[in-house]
Amino acid sequence: MKEVQFIRRNIEKWRSYEGVAEAARTLQADVVADAYIDLTSDLSFAQTHYPQSRITLYLNNLASALHNEIYRNKRERWSRLVTMWTQEVPLTMWQSRRFLAWSALVFAVSVVVGIVSQWLDADFCRLIMGNGYVEMTLDNIARGEPMGVYGSQPADAMFAGITMNNIYVSFLVFAAGLLTPLGTGYLLMQNGIMLGSFQTFFLQQGLLGESMLAVWLHGTLEISAIIVAGAAGMALGSGLLFPGTYSRAYALRRGARQGLKIVVGTVPIFCVAGFIESFMTRHTEWPDTLRLMVIGLSLAFVIGYYIVLPYKRHHGIRET
Repeated sequence: MKEVQFIRRNIEKWRSYEGVAEAARTLQADVVADAYIDLTSDLSFAQTHYPQSRITLYLNNLASALHNEIYRNKRERWSRLVTMWTQEVPLTMWQSRRFLAWSALVFAVSVVVGIVSQWLDADFCRLIMGNGYVEMTLDNIARGEPMGVYGSQPADAMFAGITMNNIYVSFLVFAAGLLTPLGTGYLLMQNGIMLGSFQTFFLQQGLLGESMLAVWLHGTLEISAIIVAGAAGMALGSGLLFPGTYSRAYALRRGARQGLKIVVGTVPIFCVAGFIESFMTRHTEWPDTLRLMVIGLSLAFVIGYYIVLPYKRHHGIRET
């Protein structure tokens, strides 16, 4: 059977199954199960005869939606806490790799904007970080403690405040996707410009090396997690703006589930970053080699977890 005939013969049925997926909670279980069985049969046929077709991808996504509705109330084992971070989040990151690339690009361009702006106008950082913060930093530099801000509070109180604030920012970046990807992009730009102007400010004070060691000690994890949260927000906004073959409501819910899983996966990373910033960054007297080692390990984790592991999980499932 030609692909066009296959689609024409079944398209109305598949559209009705989209309605079943959306209203699954209000329908009898047998109705949802029958739709799922029939749909997986069509999916099997499409995978055999049209493996590279978009209709196969459409059927696979629709079958996944029905599968999730059927097993929504299934009792979870404690091992789910492990498999979520070792299996589900990496697979979701692979599906969202385009959004991760766009998020990283927006952030990188924003950093460059911050660098150029601060270089052209030495007072630009006051507009971004506020006069109070800049004056405090200048006082710390004059006293020979340029990174003194990191030791201005007790470590335990600082850890709680920084961690909660970073988690709040990540969920805000995600939720901004409801305003389309532009909402998330705007918050990423704010953070990127702030980072670029901050680092350039220390360059102008002749303290770029010390600044980078201090900032990137915890910032390697923290900034990477914000970029990942940006990918979650773009996944949410993309579902709203580009529903594709789905209804807009269903595409939004699908993007929300995808993005929420990503942003929840950043919570442990923000906790570790908050711990490093509160208990370790303040120790500027530590050897540079030790701090560079922490930065290197953090970078290796980010690359391994968000790039290498998703690739392996995806291709492992395909091979299986």
